[in-house]
Amino acid sequence: MPKWSLLLAVGLSIAGSGALVAASMRDGAARPSPDTGVNDGNEQANDKGLAFRSAIANDPVAPKYAPGDFDVTVIVYSDYQCPYCRKLHPELERLIGQDKRVRIVYRDWPIFGAGSVEAARAAIASQWQGKHAAFDDALMTTGGRLNSAKIKAAAIKAGVNWTRLQRDLRLHKADIDGLLARTNRQAETIGLQGTPAILIGPYFASGTLTYSQLIQAVALARKFNRENPKAALKQK
Repeated sequence: MPKWSLLLAVGLSIAGSGALVAASMRDGAARPSPDTGVNDGNEQANDKGLAFRSAIANDPVAPKYAPGDFDVTVIVYSDYQCPYCRKLHPELERLIGQDKRVRIVYRDWPIFGAGSVEAARAAIASQWQGKHAAFDDALMTTGGRLNSAKIKAAAIKAGVNWTRLQRDLRLHKADIDGLLARTNRQAETIGLQGTPAILIGPYFASGTLTYSQLIQAVALARKFNRENPKAALKQK
């Protein structure tokens, strides 16, 4: 896990070549790199960078928590068997409980084996019966290695209709497979090394964040969005 005492967040963009560009934020001072397409907050944001961020944030299949008047988007790459993701989960829950203008986009990146893949697929499918938030919480608070029995128990705890979930897994198989493939490609493009990984507005964080660090990052993203309204992500 990264040493958060040294690095909290980095500004992200996609340069003209499509390569990832990052600028570090240290000691509370954040600066998006020149290659983000933002020059002192006055020039149009880089189109390719915006298109990439928008594709991640506005994927039509990715589950979302989206208040109607959100002004900051937090995108989370996670795995239900990742211990650091489980540690981050209550901090994110606290954040959206306290800040009613934060949108969360859930990008399942199941890298811990078959149990992770099964849990991710089930969680994505649960959104078609409006149970993603409850099921996500139940899975994240399930201890130990996941298996089919634990996933079903979490679903029942969350009030998921198991029969309908199995039907939705079949009916939406192409959508779910496509989403997981897109998420994996994005993770490779960004150069992610593991979970959790978090995009907070134009900033990036790798590893578990505390609630106070999330608040700080959201405040920075909110400030960036105010100063660069064309670069702020809105749901399509």
